[in-house]
Amino acid sequence: MSGLRRETSNPNSLATRKFLQVAFGDHPYSRLSNGSLTDVPTINVDDIKAYKQRIVAKDTLKIAVVGDVDSDTLATLLDKTFGGLPAKATLTPIPDVTAAKPPQKESVTLDVPQTVITFGSPGVKRDDPNFMAAYIVNHILGGGSFSSPLYREVREKRGLAYGVYNSLIWLQHAAVMLGGTATRADATGQAIEVIESETSLMAKEGPTAEEVTKAKTYLKGSFALGLDTSTKIANQLVQMQLDNLGIDYIDKRNALIRAVTVADIRRVAQRLWSGDLSVITVGPDPA
Repeated sequence: MSGLRRETSNPNSLATRKFLQVAFGDHPYSRLSNGSLTDVPTINVDDIKAYKQRIVAKDTLKIAVVGDVDSDTLATLLDKTFGGLPAKATLTPIPDVTAAKPPQKESVTLDVPQTVITFGSPGVKRDDPNFMAAYIVNHILGGGSFSSPLYREVREKRGLAYGVYNSLIWLQHAAVMLGGTATRADATGQAIEVIESETSLMAKEGPTAEEVTKAKTYLKGSFALGLDTSTKIANQLVQMQLDNLGIDYIDKRNALIRAVTVADIRRVAQRLWSGDLSVITVGPDPA
């Protein structure tokens, strides 16, 4: 409850919550997993026990083990730890959903020094054949590079923000492209115009062959940074199971990146950003 109360004055939390409501309407994805000030007080111990019994089961359990342990010892430990779980989970069916088509524009008035801007659009699910092309072009636009068009135009050329980002978020039943920045209140409109202009330009012209080559090189090389500790490797192995990628994904990932063509990436860029963005702003009243 203390954390939820803090969120009521946190512009980033408010922007994320509002974006999910706008994007997913009455679908469960519109609700953050930490609940709300009205829901959490009604939860009791029996609710939690019943939920655990219904959800945590062998058929949905994903396990990754990394370290100096042999398979026989591990099997004994796993049986001892998880053997008492129910065989099957009783999950509530959740339908697939497509995020609301932009433009959806919402603003929340909050007395803070800067206005937070959250923007997004429907994304690409992990099992979509075009996912890797989307992953690459998202990185090119502003997904992690200081030389990206969004960073260059928003920060370097105009000094509108300290940083700006966009990322692909894939869930089991939906996917969104989500981005954000923060700027002074009187520059909010300009910042949004620049972001929309750059996403539109990427949709219209796509990245250059040089940008694609640099992005591929970075994404292939940086993957190893997520495998440099046992914890990171275990996290990767669990995520691979959640995404149904197969045990050989680490071996074939770079080949999948290499196989994506410039034409593939330009086509997916048009799919992602040919229309307007949904934009949520949280900050001082512009009036």
